[in-house]
Amino acid sequence: MQRAGDGGRVRGVTSVCDVLVTGSPELAAPGPLEVPALLGGGRTPPRFVIEATSERGCLYAYRLLRRRVFVEEQGLFEDDDLDFRDEDPRTVVLVARNPAGVVIGGVRLGPAGDGPDIGWWRGSRLVVDPGVRGAPGVGPALVRAACAYAEAAGVLRFEADVQERAVGMFTRLGWRAVRPARVAGRPHRTMRWPIGRLARAAAGKAVLGPLLRGLSPGGRGWVGDDGAPVPGSDLVAACDAILPSMVERDPDWAGWCSVLVNLNDLAAMGATPVGLLDALGARDASFAARVLTGLRRASMAYDVPVLGGHTQLGVPAALAVTALGRAPAPVPGGGGRPGQPVRLTADLGGRWRTGYTGRQWDSTSTRTTEELRAMLGAVGQARPAAAKDVSMAGIAGTLGMLAEASGCGAVLEPARVPRPAGTTMGDWLTCFPGFAVLTAGGPELTAGPATGAVCGELVSGGRYEGGVRLRWPDGVETDGVPQPVTGLGTA
Repeated sequence: MQRAGDGGRVRGVTSVCDVLVTGSPELAAPGPLEVPALLGGGRTPPRFVIEATSERGCLYAYRLLRRRVFVEEQGLFEDDDLDFRDEDPRTVVLVARNPAGVVIGGVRLGPAGDGPDIGWWRGSRLVVDPGVRGAPGVGPALVRAACAYAEAAGVLRFEADVQERAVGMFTRLGWRAVRPARVAGRPHRTMRWPIGRLARAAAGKAVLGPLLRGLSPGGRGWVGDDGAPVPGSDLVAACDAILPSMVERDPDWAGWCSVLVNLNDLAAMGATPVGLLDALGARDASFAARVLTGLRRASMAYDVPVLGGHTQLGVPAALAVTALGRAPAPVPGGGGRPGQPVRLTADLGGRWRTGYTGRQWDSTSTRTTEELRAMLGAVGQARPAAAKDVSMAGIAGTLGMLAEASGCGAVLEPARVPRPAGTTMGDWLTCFPGFAVLTAGGPELTAGPATGAVCGELVSGGRYEGGVRLRWPDGVETDGVPQPVTGLGTA
């Protein structure tokens, strides 16, 4: 961002934005942020608010302020500082306004390229009115607000070209210097805001290694796999529980998902499902019936019978399902090797499940039995070197698990990831995507309505063994999941 101002010196009261806008997506609301007002009675009234705007008067005032600072004061540009980003309808402008409504600062942000939004954004034209420089921290507040807005928009790489005079301020705010740059012939520094969304999505798996030490789930060659081959047979067993909060909130959907996730686990190992067992806890028979209705619908849709189970009433909500399948030669999750291409095959139809936007994609509930079984049989037919069903760790986290089990690292290219229209990259790489499987090596999967594409590769581990790097169209790689996901090690 071409920063004009005082480097963020604060006099007197700290802005509410300085206190509250810390990069959390929940804070990137479209309404204005008034910091001191949220601190309680007796405080100094808010000196400015920050909000996203498309109002013509605010945009005009912001551009006038840019001209005043970048052209007239600094001489950074000859006539004006307008460029193609000002005409891009995807560009977001955040402005700071004082209590009288006067624009006293602003910043713009949006996709780095003119193609599809792949989660790589840039910030620029950060400006503060010379009359308010130094108080009350307008510049830092605008930067924090921009970071929060970008993360809420599903951005995974956020950068800015910063004037040398502002590098210290950005560093104090948590940005990292990347490389020298020049803008309008003046020295700048490209800086990057660290976004850890992919790592956070996978963090829940980190306890598995220490927790399961000595158990070797699945047995040698299958540790950490989606299912477990039953010794001395061609059976494969998989078991998943549904979050109690989800069972309580949406019992029918929980019943459906209990079948979905288990059959996906079998599918990733190339197993043909033969039956299901359920264990259900519910407060009463009426509630249990709602869960079982969803489970029954899924059983019928997939044409996989419920063989038996257990039901307990008068207890808190709980649901776990075990699926059994047959695979004479299961496909391992840890069979990948460095140099093998990574392919994502996913069902992009459907929509976000109501109440789970950005977290759960629902395509399966509208598919026919033929379509569902075609997706389930894809891995078994193609027989790749390695395969893993995309779990709640998201696409990036699941790729990390495949790489970890294979003793490799992985690179993922967001621009090549198959993705439903209208979803952000951050949401898609961290959500539960309905049906999606990652494979290493082997041919393209024939998976009915699902779409597949090579979108990465396995690489020699080194310091990134078990981790995932993001490779962008300009060749730059950034952190995705920097640590091994589970701690279970190689299969």
